[in-house]
Amino acid sequence: MDGRVRQSLNTAPSEGSDSWCVRWRRVPGARLRLFCLPHAGGGATVFRQWAQYLAPEIEVIAIRLPGRETRRGEIPFTSVDDLVPALMAAIRPWIDRPYAWFGHSLGALVAFEACRAARRLCQAEPTCLVVSGNPAPHVPPREGLAPGAPASEFVAKLKELSGTPVELLNNPSALSSILPTLRADYTMVETYTCREEPPLDCPITILGGIGDHSTSFEELDGWKRHTTAGAVVRMIPGGHFFVAESIGDVLPVVAADIRAASGGR
Repeated sequence: MDGRVRQSLNTAPSEGSDSWCVRWRRVPGARLRLFCLPHAGGGATVFRQWAQYLAPEIEVIAIRLPGRETRRGEIPFTSVDDLVPALMAAIRPWIDRPYAWFGHSLGALVAFEACRAARRLCQAEPTCLVVSGNPAPHVPPREGLAPGAPASEFVAKLKELSGTPVELLNNPSALSSILPTLRADYTMVETYTCREEPPLDCPITILGGIGDHSTSFEELDGWKRHTTAGAVVRMIPGGHFFVAESIGDVLPVVAADIRAASGGR
């Protein structure tokens, strides 16, 4: 067993600086928890505003993966297959009520695999999966990023794909601190394989940016084959990072679809 899986096997929710789960706002009466996974290189702070908007019905639990923010000193994962077991162990103490997943870009793939893992582990399954800014998991990745390439080549490719905030890539100090995590995250993207499994039993909401050239509508629509409970594609104004650019459009959709999938609870 990976040491990081053992560290995650707590019997009660952990909220220390090394915790996987970050609760920006405690919502004792929330009927549902929404676990949120960020884009490649992203951290839990991406979802700070979400906690305020979605309360009091939904309590937001942002996932802080190793290698970023307060966990920057930890070694980041380079494989989705290795990451998911540790993630599932980490969230187990938090699943004491209905829950859903949200994932953007790389986070969408990880959230999808977390849903599959819950079924394999006979754990409580989510009421809804919301994926954002990423092709369906069975769609082959576009031209390779070569995470092991020289820094200048790797960064140039990142800019071309518009999958990482350009202000971060243009900041040498910030880039040097996050580059190892970016390489690790894109290694996860490049090495990910969608294995054949039955479709999920929960509905999927698929969000795309109208101006996001990294993902086509057809690639987003492909998510529909991965559920038996129905799926809908919703296009939002903005580019790849429309979840931040158009947060006022995104959060009402997320809240409404999760509420509908949970039977209006």
